[in-house]
Amino acid sequence: MSGHIHVSTDSLTMRHPSRQRPTISTVISPEGSLEVLSQHEVNRLKRTSKTGLHDLLRRCALAVLNSGMPTDDSLALLEAYQDFDIQVLQQDRGIRLKLTHAPAEAFVDGCMIRGIREHLSAVIRDIVYVYNEIQQHNRFDLSTAEGTTNAVFHILRKAGAFKPNRDPSLVVCWGGHSISREEYDYTKDVGYQLGLRDLDICTGCGPGAMKGPMKGANLAHAKQRRGDSRYLGISEPGIIAAEAPNPIVNELVVMPDIEKRLEAFVRLGHGIIVFPGGVGTAEEILYLLGILLHPDNADMPYPLIFTGPASAADYFNTIDTFLVYTLGENVRRYYRIITGDPADVARQMRQGIDDITEFRRTHQDAFYYNWRLTVARNFQAPFEPSHAAMKNLALHRQQPTHELAANLRQAFSGIVAGNVKEDGIHAIAAHGPFELSAEPELMEKLDALLTSFVAQGRMKLDGQPYTPCYVLK
Repeated sequence: MSGHIHVSTDSLTMRHPSRQRPTISTVISPEGSLEVLSQHEVNRLKRTSKTGLHDLLRRCALAVLNSGMPTDDSLALLEAYQDFDIQVLQQDRGIRLKLTHAPAEAFVDGCMIRGIREHLSAVIRDIVYVYNEIQQHNRFDLSTAEGTTNAVFHILRKAGAFKPNRDPSLVVCWGGHSISREEYDYTKDVGYQLGLRDLDICTGCGPGAMKGPMKGANLAHAKQRRGDSRYLGISEPGIIAAEAPNPIVNELVVMPDIEKRLEAFVRLGHGIIVFPGGVGTAEEILYLLGILLHPDNADMPYPLIFTGPASAADYFNTIDTFLVYTLGENVRRYYRIITGDPADVARQMRQGIDDITEFRRTHQDAFYYNWRLTVARNFQAPFEPSHAAMKNLALHRQQPTHELAANLRQAFSGIVAGNVKEDGIHAIAAHGPFELSAEPELMEKLDALLTSFVAQGRMKLDGQPYTPCYVLK
């Protein structure tokens, strides 16, 4: 397919009737290598019934088209563009996309921005592949660890996320989408130092700590005249509106759920850096530490650095205190805390990835996908954060530490859902806040951590008031 932008001559720009936001209606061709779809696949993308994919496509497409706009509320986004629609048209030369009342910010002089068009094509590719080959096909047994890991592998391979001929270089950066300007600038400085050391960036693809490292690395790669840089964004349908792909992302993958998204991060990445964030970041930390604490992974090197500006020292002390109390003193051997020194962060990460490279050579492991890592089923099985499921979580220390980490991860995942995901927001509106129960001392530590996130404004974008979607009992 031609690399030129194809936009129909009947494009319309108008004010959205319900919110007075400018919109465009047009027909475009996908960007990149999106293959021809069958008529059956096209019909399923159009169908609005329970067996169809139209609603999922519409939500993900609207988030991509709204990229760069400050919102972390998927329901508010859908309400602001109630008349938006996307239809896939089957034509002789391949598919075309009919957009109705799409956000005008996705276009320049009536033509869709090319990066947004690439992201839109990636959304369709992943939705179709996951449905056809993962959810509706018995080749993957998603009730087993092996089957789930294979499914994650195949989704990533279909998306072109593997680069078999490259040495390990992919640094996963986690952190909040609602961070201060000082923290954002610090993430850029770290990304810059990583880029100078020939390292690539993978994030959740959104704003804040997910955008800053990519922006910094992009400048460093330009200075180093590096032409094949990777800025990989990994999302999932429930959270993509809260973390719409930022403009620097040049590879986008949409995994089917948060658990497969997290597994993709840890199997693709060669090291992880954690910047300040809220409950989503705490969820990611507990996910990784719970995996590393599993006895099968005891001797596996995996560089993990917590970092932020000097002013973030208290934030990481709070995180550290919570982790040590819940998971034991031994947990500190898995991470290093560095504040106020981007160059040292990058040096330590570069060394850690060099160690990973040697380890995988010694054990004849693939550079591009960490097959050796054991991920237990309670980290893989999709967690549906209903009120009953949240209330019944086992939050006590009379269990193996990696299992407590899994349960705490689910608690934070439920809070993320209540904060930003459409289904979670609806559930809170209908039945009130989630209830979490834990042993008294653990509850005190959990309360202190969550209260600090709220006080520091890490729950909402741009200082919007935050109403907790949970109560601790």
